[in-house]
Amino acid sequence: MEKWKTLKSEYLHKGPFGNIRKDSCELPNGIVIDDYYVNEYSDWVNAVVITKENQMVLVEQYRHAGEDFFLEVPAGKKEDNETHEEGLLREVKEETGYTSLRKPIYLGEFMVNPATQNNKVRTYLILEAFKAYEQDLDDTEEIKVKLFKFNNFGDQIITNEIKTQLFTANAYFMARNYITEKLE
Repeated sequence: MEKWKTLKSEYLHKGPFGNIRKDSCELPNGIVIDDYYVNEYSDWVNAVVITKENQMVLVEQYRHAGEDFFLEVPAGKKEDNETHEEGLLREVKEETGYTSLRKPIYLGEFMVNPATQNNKVRTYLILEAFKAYEQDLDDTEEIKVKLFKFNNFGDQIITNEIKTQLFTANAYFMARNYITEKLE
């Protein structure tokens, strides 16, 4: 197999949340796709945050494209010269007010949707979390913090008892696997 060749590339939109790029691509078999759209986003970080009482700290917020409210793990992107871990800890603190004295455990990194997006999500596990701060939200954020029993959350995902998104489901099952394999 061979990679596609980019013949031409132009930006249709550049903005603070991401860019939209239109590429003209030649496939290895010679076919040319003139209108291949790529969404450029910053890499994201997210974390499964578990309290000393084995409660999972989630955020609920409205997601316009999904036209509904969703429960999610705390997430965001790093700012300026932050490391991924520093950006993660800041996002968790801002969105939830929770922190931990333990270092976050790196669980993995995945492309979000390599067919149309260029970014990755890095997932962490934070254990023994406790509430130490008030939320510090951006003007565009309205977030409710909710606690769920960690051990039951997987069943709630599978049965669609809760509305969530793929990154939260993936992060949860990665964390559950890590805890089962490494900590028990």
